[in-house]
Amino acid sequence: QLQLVESGGGLVQPGGSLRLSCASSRRTLDYSAIGWFRQAPGKEREGVSCISSWDERIFYAASVKGRFTISRDNAKNTVYLQMNDLKPEDTAVYYCAADLATISIQSMCVAYEYDYWGQGTQVTVSS
Repeated sequence: QLQLVESGGGLVQPGGSLRLSCASSRRTLDYSAIGWFRQAPGKEREGVSCISSWDERIFYAASVKGRFTISRDNAKNTVYLQMNDLKPEDTAVYYCAADLATISIQSMCVAYEYDYWGQGTQVTVSS
């Protein structure tokens, strides 16, 4: 049974930081790609940051580039998302997702390409 469990969400003031964690029941190196997505109320789920296992290619959404950093600890089978300089527009439920099948570079951080999802963790940025 493949499980992804997110943690680390919460309420933070604008300009603050949070680090999300995604613990996998399977080796992170088994995945073709793993990443973070978010969904705000009334909006579609969007890719935030994803990393491919085979060539270490990393994708960042333009809205988070320079503020968010994805990383992983393969020994712990955990993927992280360090979020700095948070803005109110970052408020959303953040999901960890992974896939075992090959994902094209163009679709590396597209939600429908991913088969396995965590339950999500709420991030609220507000003063």
